[in-house]
Amino acid sequence: MKKSIDIPFLYYPVWLLLKGLAALPLSVLYVFANFLYFLMYHVAGYRKKVVLQNLRSSFPEKSEAELKTIAKAFYRQFADVIVEILRMAGMPASEMRERVKFTNPEMLEELVAQGTPVLILGTHVANWEWALSAAAVTFNFPAEGVYKKLNNPFFESFMRHTRSRLGARLIEIKQTSRDFIRHRNVPRVVALLSDQTPLLHETEFWTEFLHQDTGFYVGAEKLQRMFNYPVLFLDVKRVKRGHYELTFEPVSTETIVPATALGDFPLTQDFVNKLDAAIRRAPADYLWTHRRWKRQRPANIS
Repeated sequence: MKKSIDIPFLYYPVWLLLKGLAALPLSVLYVFANFLYFLMYHVAGYRKKVVLQNLRSSFPEKSEAELKTIAKAFYRQFADVIVEILRMAGMPASEMRERVKFTNPEMLEELVAQGTPVLILGTHVANWEWALSAAAVTFNFPAEGVYKKLNNPFFESFMRHTRSRLGARLIEIKQTSRDFIRHRNVPRVVALLSDQTPLLHETEFWTEFLHQDTGFYVGAEKLQRMFNYPVLFLDVKRVKRGHYELTFEPVSTETIVPATALGDFPLTQDFVNKLDAAIRRAPADYLWTHRRWKRQRPANIS
C-alpha cells in the first residue's frame, strides 16, 4: 500500500476489500449492480420519495406511469455508476480510454494551446466520476478537478486515491482561489461540478431550472471574470452500458435572455440552459436522489 495513502489501521481490511473488488472486470461488477438496483429500488426504497418528488416537479407534463418508468431506469443506471466508480480504483488507463471517448478533443486542445487554463463545467449526468480520469489519460496537459472533501476520513482517502490514480490532480474547494492565483498561467484543464446545491448564504444566482426556482453556484463565472479564462460545458452521453461520449460546448458570457431573468451571471444561465437540455434528453441519467430543491429563494432576493 502506498505510504501516501493515509487511512486508519482499522480500515485496512475495508480498503483491501474495495481494491479487490475494483480489480474485477465490469462484466462481473454489473452482476452486483443488478442486485444493488433491486435492493435500492424494490427492497430498501432508497430515497424513493425524493426521487419521485423531484421527477414530478421537474416534469409536470408526464404521467405517473412515465415518471415511475424514469425512476426505475434511474436506479438501474445509478447502480451501474456506483460499481463503475468502484472499478475506477483498479481500472487501467487503456480501459478508461476505451470506455470514454471525447467527440471533439480538438476544441479543448486548441484552447489550452493558447497558454492558459480552461474551465470545464461538469454535471451529475451519467457517470460524472470517469470524466476527469478520462481527460488525464487522453490529453497531454494536466487535468485537474475541484472537489469537496468527504466527512468520513476513510472514504475521503479512498475517493481521493480513486480519483487521482490515473494522473488527475485534485483541488480542495476551499483552496480554489489560492490555487488559481498560484497557477494562473499554467496551461491545464480544470473541471468543476457546477450543478451542486450551494448553501443559502452562498447563493448569489437564482433562476428557473426544470420548472423550479433554483439556486446555483457562481464560482466558475467569478473565476472567468477574474482571469478571463475560456469556459466549456461538458456534455456526457451514455452510449451503452459502461461506455460514454463526452462533448465540449462553448459557454456564453453574453446576455442571451432579458437581464431581469438573468441577473448578473450570463455564463451561469447558459450553463443552466445546457444542463436542462441534457437532462431532458436522458432524464434517467441525472442524479435524482439529491435534495436539489430543499432551499427556497429568500423573500428579500428578487
